Amino acid sequence: MASRYFSFSILSLLLLFVASSYTEATADVAKTTEKKIEVVVESTVYCQSCDHFGTWSLTGAKPIPSAKVSVSCKNHNGHVSYYKVFETDKNGYLYAPLEGFKMQHYILDHPLHSCYVKPVWSPLESCSLLSNVNYGLNGTPLRYENKRLHGSKYEAVIYAAGPLAFRPSDCSQSQTHN
Repeated sequence: MASRYFSFSILSLLLLFVASSYTEATADVAKTTEKKIEVVVESTVYCQSCDHFGTWSLTGAKPIPSAKVSVSCKNHNGHVSYYKVFETDKNGYLYAPLEGFKMQHYILDHPLHSCYVKPVWSPLESCSLLSNVNYGLNGTPLRYENKRLHGSKYEAVIYAAGPLAFRPSDCSQSQTHN
């Protein structure tokens, strides 16, 4: 009887050990196969035409390659929790993955509420003054447009901002009425 009880105890401990090892192994596999979710901001930066100086119109605007744009986010306490400057591509398009962006509070620190995009620098001497198109001077808020990129181990939630613009420094009367 005692040996049967002893065998049952050993068998129970062995099963418990195997079950806990299996649980730890599946948890490790889940960690390695877990999708990485990134937050991405996209926008386009333009040089606003003198014909539309003082408005938000981008009619006749030209994209600015290699323009610098900042993305800054503040946490629910008002402290900057993320800041980085990105560069547009040859078409003036900005694709900014916010690597390292973290939310301490799911709702209050959400990118839609906490992040803003600002034009910082234009490589065009003839079009280098900041404009307030889409509130670019104070920071353009993000918009969610139900856009995502999917990969086998990667998912990107894409938010839009802007479009943003710089304006020419010399918009004389003769240029604005052509």
